[in-house]
Amino acid sequence: MASTFQILFNGTPAGDDFYTSLVSLEVEENADLPGAVQLDLPVDRTADGDLTLLGDGRLAPLANLAVVATPEGKGTQCIFDGYVLAHKIHLQTGLTNSTLQVWGQDASWLMNLEEKVKEWIDVTDGAVANAIFGTYGITPDDANTADDSPAHTESGHSLMQRASDIQFLRGLARRNGKLCRVACRDQAGQRTGYFAKPKLDGDPVVTLTLTDPTNWNVSALDFDWDVTRPTAVAARQALFNDDDPDGAGGDASDSGLALLDARGLAEFAGKPMTVLLTAPVDDAGELKARAQALLREAGWFVRCEGETDVARLQAVLRVGTVVAVEGVGNLHSGNYLVWTVRHTITAEAHKMKFVLLRNAVGPAPAGSGAGLLGGLL
Repeated sequence: MASTFQILFNGTPAGDDFYTSLVSLEVEENADLPGAVQLDLPVDRTADGDLTLLGDGRLAPLANLAVVATPEGKGTQCIFDGYVLAHKIHLQTGLTNSTLQVWGQDASWLMNLEEKVKEWIDVTDGAVANAIFGTYGITPDDANTADDSPAHTESGHSLMQRASDIQFLRGLARRNGKLCRVACRDQAGQRTGYFAKPKLDGDPVVTLTLTDPTNWNVSALDFDWDVTRPTAVAARQALFNDDDPDGAGGDASDSGLALLDARGLAEFAGKPMTVLLTAPVDDAGELKARAQALLREAGWFVRCEGETDVARLQAVLRVGTVVAVEGVGNLHSGNYLVWTVRHTITAEAHKMKFVLLRNAVGPAPAGSGAGLLGGLL
């Protein structure tokens, strides 16, 4: 295959004998869930009658495991850096076809070992995220404090944590319209903590095409859209520091996130869908930010699924990047956000099943009129 991969245990590369015995390796990256790894290995009997690998320290509970992929002629990509959390052993008569399945989760698991009760005062949500990441030696992403919440004051609503650190941050991220995860970029051991809205500007890192008869790099794509989602939020809330009986308003019809094409959900659907929101906030600006976060999550109404391999694509797809899809018609051609990638790596190939999302579709055909029916003509 036109790429190589390397497995590291506690920072040390695995030996050739490990790769020879490896049956399969799968890694899943996800924009809003923990990354995961699964290795399938054969089980045999040792000279002293024990079973191989079951007591191997490299696969012990919470042993560090990382996977690095290198496309031909390109830089390395650390697609997983985490810890062994589970074994599943299948044994058959005479040990023929007996297997050990090893499963692990990314480094965010370390942030899930203790549930805490803590009050955060005079800090923004982004500052809280950076402080928590720092206690685990995880480098906060530069964008974590952009588009931030107001500071949570003792005179208003302080910020209460009643969960593990990663559970707490994922909840904060959702109400801020951000994505929270821990991932490595180029090198194993160098972990970045993300608490930021998706970065949708800039050129796509790669283009997916299935119509070019010689240079195609994906064999099939499946698209779907779903407009049963809110396009507007009516938000009202009484405030501690304001005795107005009507409370504060934070209505929103715009998520504040850039569109990846010409028509967003509201324009494509043609009919508005409004939901009500109340939330404990200290001012109207914070309430509107909550409303926009709701619309950001609802706005990913277009989904694309497909499969490719590193040899064809000449690149490793990474979650959080923007890719282009071409040759699939005006409605669906354009830029997408990579949401999940499932890597299946063997000695012969490095395949990638992916899910792409976007918050817009292409322009309506000329003279078709507005709304959903016009967009389909």
